[in-house]
Amino acid sequence: MDKERKSSQQYGSLEKTQIVQGAAEKSDVVSMADSTITIEDIEGELFRIERIRDILVRRESELRYMMDDIQLCKEITRLKQELQKLVSIPDKDKSKEAREREEELLQQINKLVETRDFLVDDVEFERLREREEDREMAAFLQARFPKVASKSQQTSAPFITKTGLTLLKDCCGFTCSVM
Repeated sequence: MDKERKSSQQYGSLEKTQIVQGAAEKSDVVSMADSTITIEDIEGELFRIERIRDILVRRESELRYMMDDIQLCKEITRLKQELQKLVSIPDKDKSKEAREREEELLQQINKLVETRDFLVDDVEFERLREREEDREMAAFLQARFPKVASKSQQTSAPFITKTGLTLLKDCCGFTCSVM
């Protein structure tokens, strides 16, 4: 019965597992207890990483806004070109369908411009919210980790990009007829 309880002497590719006392030298052993990193340092690094993640999430959001804005600008431009072709036809030569299409194009353009206005408002709201979050986070980090907060503010600077209306103005420039 004792032999049945005896553990197997083969584990994976090892023939026999033995525990040898004193086999590992002290210099070979790495212990977190021997590390000079403190809990505060680890927490500070964690907050710095979370801050970088937040910056990347914001950038993703900005890029999505820019993509939506570019698509709206392209669609508005396409509709305006079509409308311009219809407007160039003298009124006496226009058919009823052409006049209806003109009206339809004007309504579509108006709707897209309103959509873009809402998009610009959303970007501005996000920018203000992010600015407030930045202030709160800076105050928290400064209070909790005075030396780490100043380092994280310096290292995160390259990640900060243009925000808000600047993004939308840059997408199609100040020459955009929608602006």
